[in-house]
Amino acid sequence: MKTRDRIIHSATELFNDQGERNITTNHIAAHLGISPGNLYYHFRNKEDIIHSIFDQYARHLSESFTPARSNEIKLEDLMGYLDAIFYLMWQFRFFYANLPDILSRDAPLQQKYLKAQEQLRAAVEALLRSLREGGIIAVSDNDLPDLGQTIKMVVTCWIPFQIAQAPATRITKPLLYQGVLRVLFLLRPYVQPQVAEQIRQLEQHYHQLAQPAG
Repeated sequence: MKTRDRIIHSATELFNDQGERNITTNHIAAHLGISPGNLYYHFRNKEDIIHSIFDQYARHLSESFTPARSNEIKLEDLMGYLDAIFYLMWQFRFFYANLPDILSRDAPLQQKYLKAQEQLRAAVEALLRSLREGGIIAVSDNDLPDLGQTIKMVVTCWIPFQIAQAPATRITKPLLYQGVLRVLFLLRPYVQPQVAEQIRQLEQHYHQLAQPAG
């Protein structure tokens, strides 16, 4: 792995584990065993690193939520999208946890974020249409944008909501799978009868993953 990629990877780990505000470029350099000067050769400052992490996040958004063609949509595809939601929430949990603060400090990043969110809104709506045309859900044209927006809102706000409920909350994988279950809950009223049992089994799968360890 190139030094630049190692810096991005390590910074993401440290931000996730210890909180973005608690980590400096010196912490990242020490974690990697490189000099601060070596780090600054690749990145001007911590904000530059965060931009690069966000670019990775935006790429995952773009790649993960491209809907299958309607005549090929399967429940396995829905599971793949739900797993992609979980991956994003877990891999970039520091960003979700501290979103307003991070964006308030960086106007260019705010613009990047708004662009990515608009792309995500369009992708979620396209995905819902694909699920509808594949016979998995039945939702009207009028309701579809609101359903997509609500799903996007749950995903974006799940981590800060949990932290607001209990500031000492530790973000764990089971906690994030509970958020995935909320997405399935939103879809439940629209599920077609012929796939209702398969959706129930899918919910059971994520219920098991959402159970706290031990």
